[in-house]
Amino acid sequence: MAMMLGKQLNLLKGPCKIASVMTNNYFTTTKEITHPLQRKPNIVSAEEAVACIKSGDTVFASGAAATPIDLLKALTKYGQDKKLQDVTVCHMHTEGPADYCAPENKDIFRSNSFFMGANVRKAVAEGRGDNMSIFLHEIPQLFYKGIVKPDVAIVHVSPPDRHGFCSLGTSVDCVRAAANHSKMIIGQINKQMPRTFGDACIHSSHFDFAVEVDTPLPQHGGKPPSEVENKIGKLIADNLICNGATLQMGIGNIPDAVLNACHNHKDLGIHSEMFANGVVELVRKGCVNNSKKKMHQGRIVGSFLIGNQALYDFVNDNPFIEMYAIDYVNNTSIIKQQPCMTAINSAIEVDLTGQVCSDSIGTRFFSGFGGQVDFIRGAAEGLDGKGVPIIALPSVTNKGQSKIVPILQPGAGVVTSRAHVHYVVTEYGIASLFGKNMRQRAYELIQISHPDHRERLEKSAFERLKVMPSC
Repeated sequence: MAMMLGKQLNLLKGPCKIASVMTNNYFTTTKEITHPLQRKPNIVSAEEAVACIKSGDTVFASGAAATPIDLLKALTKYGQDKKLQDVTVCHMHTEGPADYCAPENKDIFRSNSFFMGANVRKAVAEGRGDNMSIFLHEIPQLFYKGIVKPDVAIVHVSPPDRHGFCSLGTSVDCVRAAANHSKMIIGQINKQMPRTFGDACIHSSHFDFAVEVDTPLPQHGGKPPSEVENKIGKLIADNLICNGATLQMGIGNIPDAVLNACHNHKDLGIHSEMFANGVVELVRKGCVNNSKKKMHQGRIVGSFLIGNQALYDFVNDNPFIEMYAIDYVNNTSIIKQQPCMTAINSAIEVDLTGQVCSDSIGTRFFSGFGGQVDFIRGAAEGLDGKGVPIIALPSVTNKGQSKIVPILQPGAGVVTSRAHVHYVVTEYGIASLFGKNMRQRAYELIQISHPDHRERLEKSAFERLKVMPSC
């Protein structure tokens, strides 16, 4: 064996065979995924790649547009065929069918969501899946502190460049932390995954197995904002976004409506855990140029994204976009340094004191904490004193129920506390809550509620506060 030192061991392809490696020593192995190792990954089929997963394992999967759908489908079938048990699949929001959460697989797989997407809601509601309440910026700590210990990380990446580096593409978020702390890494190498810059590098030598695919990424968007959403977007753009502001927004029609209303703004910047399709046109028009940012000047900063093909084409191989880990992008000490930091986040309901519920409908969990509190607080702490934390929502649901409520539904969770909230926006106006007492807050919020519900809300406020709401 001594003669083998420093020479590659070319191991056979197939299930559970480790990639070609040098004899392990301090200088030839490292868990840091950007450091090239003297080995090459086994290129195998999806079925062969997942054969290394066994009962009781914890499997991490990357999410959003980078959900490794092909490998997760193969994992589900493998678990069924081999009658695996108690495999935990942990992840942020994922796309695709999530068949591992189907009722017939309840003894094989259990999903554990750091932020819950629509494809696992039913499993969580029926007790077949789990979810966490955790700030987005703290998710990497789950891996750093050994609270979550992945046996296998399944990551979705671009093809390697001439140096062997793949890109994590549309999702850096907590993927680096998970991959760096996993015993094994399986790479889904997709010709259609954009190559992004920033902290997105992973060297292909860290893949124990790699599966090559050529499949489109999941897409969101295409449905134009409604009249109500456009009114909200215009109110925010005209009154709360100044020239030179740095924007954070999530996904959905309200963020797109805000961006659509910003076409006369100048020198806007983007520092956001994710950004939407509307950013592309603002960049092309010159409205977004990031020129006023003191950090990453001239560049958009994000952590993950999902949108349409135009967005993916825009970020591909584009040094104007930098993708970083979520514990950096969503760190309040970084957020508060951005000029005129303007955070735009949505909610399910807001009570008359300003408490914001964003993750649940009554006792039923809907999503997660996400980055709302990270950015609402970071904007409020803006070092230039010009930060603007915004909660935006339509005044009523699709069924005509008021989203401004006397009290949150029983069992509903408070994501953003009443002390964190500064501005709440509906299609009827802007409520400014910072520095207001409860009587004044109730008045402000009733003024932006739907007219059909104002009398009832006013009566409820009087019953609760023993005084009429007033400015």
